[in-house]
Order: sequence, then C-alpha cells, then structure tokens
Amino acid sequence: MSCTFHLLVSRGNFYHGRFLLVLSKSLLLRALSSRPQISRSLQESYRLLQLPDEGLSSPVQVKEAYLRLAKLYHPDSGAPTADAVLFARVEEAYRAVLAHQSKTKQPDEGKEVVDEDKFRGTALAHRQYLNYEGLGSGTPSQRERQYRQIRVDRASDQVLNYRQREHERAAAAEGALVERDVRQRSRKIKITQAVERLVEDLIQESMARGDFRNLSGAGKPLNKFDHNPYADPMTHNLNRILIDNGYQPPWVITQRDIREAVAQIRNRLLEGRSRFSEPMTPDEHSQWEQLCASVQEELVKLNKIVDNYNLIVPMLNMQMVHFSLSREIDRAVKGAHQHRLDRQRERERERERRKEEKKRSNVRTKPTNMKQGLMSWMKNLLR
Repeated sequence: MSCTFHLLVSRGNFYHGRFLLVLSKSLLLRALSSRPQISRSLQESYRLLQLPDEGLSSPVQVKEAYLRLAKLYHPDSGAPTADAVLFARVEEAYRAVLAHQSKTKQPDEGKEVVDEDKFRGTALAHRQYLNYEGLGSGTPSQRERQYRQIRVDRASDQVLNYRQREHERAAAAEGALVERDVRQRSRKIKITQAVERLVEDLIQESMARGDFRNLSGAGKPLNKFDHNPYADPMTHNLNRILIDNGYQPPWVITQRDIREAVAQIRNRLLEGRSRFSEPMTPDEHSQWEQLCASVQEELVKLNKIVDNYNLIVPMLNMQMVHFSLSREIDRAVKGAHQHRLDRQRERERERERRKEEKKRSNVRTKPTNMKQGLMSWMKNLLR
C-alpha cells in the first residue's frame, strides 16, 4: 500500500510540473503577443539611428542620436563624412521614430507628466521669486519678459563699454603713431630745406658768374599763354609736359583704335562687295555671307571696346553708338558701284601713264640709234 501511495504521489508531481510548464509557456506567448509589432521600415529607422528596435529608448536618446549623426552627415558640417543623401535618410528615420514613440506612449508616462506640470503650477509663492535673480514683478510670464529685457540691456551696456575701451586703446596707439610721424615729417622738412638752400646758393653763384646771361629771350616777357589767357598756368604746364613726352589719355588711344578698326571693316566689306557682280551668283552669295559672318564677330568685339570708351570719355557729346552689321552692309552695297568706277578709272590712268612712259623711252632711244648708225657708216667708208 505504501508503494502504491508513493507511486500516486510521484505521478501527481509529474503532472503538476507539466501543468506549470505549459502555463509558463502560455503566459510567455501572451506577453510576447501583447507587445506592439514593429514594421520592417521602422526597424530600419531604429537601426539607422543606432538605437534598439524594442522602443525602449527615450525621446532624449533619439534626439542625441539624431544630432550625433547630423554632425557627421550634414552637407554644411564640413566633415569628410558629409553626405546629403544619407543625411536625408537619417532625418526621415528620426521623424519616423518620433512618430512611433508618440503613438506608443504609455498612459502612465502621460499621467506623470501631467502631475509634474500640475505640481509645477502649484509651487509655493516664495519659491517662484527665487527665479530670474529675484528681479521683476507680476505673473511668471511678465517677470520672464522683464528679465529678458534686463539681460538685453546688460548685453548692450557691455557692448558699449567694450567699444569705448577699444576706441581709447586705438586713440592711444594712434597718438603714438602721430607723434612718431611728426618727428619723421620734421626731419624730412629739415632735409628738404637744407637741399633747397643749397640749390639756391648754387643758382646765386651761377648768376654772379654770368652763366645765365646768354639765354635766349632774356629780359623779354613770357608768351606761354597767348592762346588762352584764362587757363590755369599749372594745368597748362602739366599738359605741355605730358604732350612733349608723348603721353596721351586712354580715351584718345581708344578712340583712335575704334576709328582704325571701323575703317578696316568698311574697307573689307567694300572690297568684297565690289569684287562680285551686281546680280550675285550662288557661289558669290555664299562667299558674301561668310564675309558678313566674320565681320559680325569683329563688330561684337568692337562694340565692347565702344562701351569701355563711353565709360572713360570725359565729354558726353563725344560718346559713340554701337556699329550695326546691317548699316555697314548697306553702306558697302551703295558704295560698291562707285568703288568699281574708281578702280576702273585708276586702271585707265595707269594704262595711259605706262603708254606715256613707253613713248618717252622710245623718243630717248631713237637719237642714240641714229648716232650709232652714222658712226658705223663712217667706219665702213674709211675702211
């Protein structure tokens, strides 16, 4: 009987153990099924932010992870790992994680926050005045605005004091520099005065020896300003010195270059148009178009030079307008017929000149030939 009782007890313990094992498995499965399921994209967002995907990280940890990755991958960070595409992915993952945490926020946590805000609003009156350095009066929001204004006033006072100190320091340094410049200037003045006295002494000695008595125009008035008696003598002398040394203002040189370039372009168009017949053939027409295209490029460059000339010319009535290809072509077409006539006249004159030279040469050579014939006849007769 005792053996039977022990057998029943052992079998009961076995079934009880199996029952506990099954119960623990069911509770574990229920707990796992009660946890919110995370999608694959959300898991990828947690992995990209280097956070655990169980959703146990706080918003502060999520923000710190985002800032750490932004310093590495932001395009404006200047880091060698900067990548705009990767930073966009990090930002998208950060927003997805924040949205997931706001959805899965526990009600107890919200209750704790509400309780904390309620306790903060019901703080003791004497403790509120420990904030803002005890400055201001009224409600906490009014005191906060007053404290901000006080901080702004302090900052402006500090800026003014700093500027005043910097001005005083600069004035002290400038005073030292001015004193040193005064000493150097006085020394230069002394040297200049000594040189001037030396030159004056040399001039007086030369005058005493009579070195300046043989100068042309001695004792006669100066006639330098007969053309314009109202001109400033200093300006006139400076201009005369510049002209004598070959100096020309930049706008004068630019004006000369523009005129020479325009003359060359017009001559090219006129020569090219006069070579072709009046009703141009297709080949001549294509050649004329090529010539006009090359002239157009030259006119573009020339118009840029005209713009620069108009900026530096001193008088408004001397400014120039841009040169147009159509006007130049019309000018060349109108002058082509006259140019052909002029060239034909020149050829006729050249032909007449050559005929006259040939006649003159024949007249000169005829007496010499007659003399040579007479001499040969006399030689033959004497023989």
